[in-house]
Amino acid sequence: MTKRTLGISLYPDHSDFEQDRAYLDIAAQAGFTRLFVSMLEVQDGKTRVTEKYQRLIQHAHQLGFKTTLDVAPNIFDQLGVSYQDLSYFASLGADALRLDAGFDGHEEAWMSYNPPGLDLELNMSNDVEYLPNILTYGANQPFLYGCHNFYPQRGTGLPLDFFIACSQRFKRAGIETAAFVTAPGATIGPWDINDGLPTLEMHRDWPLAVQVQHLFSTGLIDSAIIGNAYASQTDLQQLGRLNRYHLTFTVTPTAASHPVERQILLDNLHERRGDINDLTIRSTAVRKRYHDANPVNEDRHTFQRGDVVIGNDQFGKYQNELQIVLQPHQDQRKNLVATIAPDQLVLLDAVGPWAKFAFVAAD
Repeated sequence: MTKRTLGISLYPDHSDFEQDRAYLDIAAQAGFTRLFVSMLEVQDGKTRVTEKYQRLIQHAHQLGFKTTLDVAPNIFDQLGVSYQDLSYFASLGADALRLDAGFDGHEEAWMSYNPPGLDLELNMSNDVEYLPNILTYGANQPFLYGCHNFYPQRGTGLPLDFFIACSQRFKRAGIETAAFVTAPGATIGPWDINDGLPTLEMHRDWPLAVQVQHLFSTGLIDSAIIGNAYASQTDLQQLGRLNRYHLTFTVTPTAASHPVERQILLDNLHERRGDINDLTIRSTAVRKRYHDANPVNEDRHTFQRGDVVIGNDQFGKYQNELQIVLQPHQDQRKNLVATIAPDQLVLLDAVGPWAKFAFVAAD
């Protein structure tokens, strides 16, 4: 299974090289390793384009980035490049080409055998037999990758069920996948309309870290790429600290919680039981590890979605079991120990059977 990565995007025809370089430096320090560079809006002549892109990609390579150039058929014509000869893009330093628009399947298969060894990233945002068609032409599969579109216009991003169907086609074939998230306040993209640049419409107004956690929680995306530039240094650093393999909820512990409850809450990787229910997310293994007394605390015992509770001494064999509340209910046998940050409540639906999750206390 491919390890998960983080990426950023740059638009050399709409940005300044020194700002791009500084952004790359910050992102590299935060643990980002993928760079998406758009060539869809190239305006300068080939000599100027070559100089501009080589300079940027060379700096990215020095920092350890793998660079993908996003291209469309008109760019090949504009630069005088043949589909059968991708050496020009290799001369820029690119590691991969993303085909914003597809061909007939046979063409992509041929391109996957390009002598420079560039990877070929295919557009994932269509639920059609595009990938199987390419594979039937004997494509060089280790050089094929998948990458979703982003959607600058509000209301045009993919719905979740469609996104899942599209992504499953690539995962079933063992193809590495990527999708885009959008950074609040970032204003640079490929076009004059920029309502954010997510793949999923539901992500458009979510906090950046929540978008990334949600993408990875689907189990269908290997790389999360920030579609717009420039994300803030704080956002980049926060993403760099995220665990990419399980959800981490930010919580505010209650003043009435006992020391053992804080240990159970914060010092463990939790797992939802496989036989799930609609009322709570149950982490049962902790009750087998913690046998400390846990009296009824003085906080409320009427719970709302996103509350974290732990069984107290009145709960018999369920003493010290941790639960995340999904539906409001009341139970004197459970102590309220923390509340999940409101902007992360959307992630509760991503905690499936046997899913792992952890908690971190808010600063």
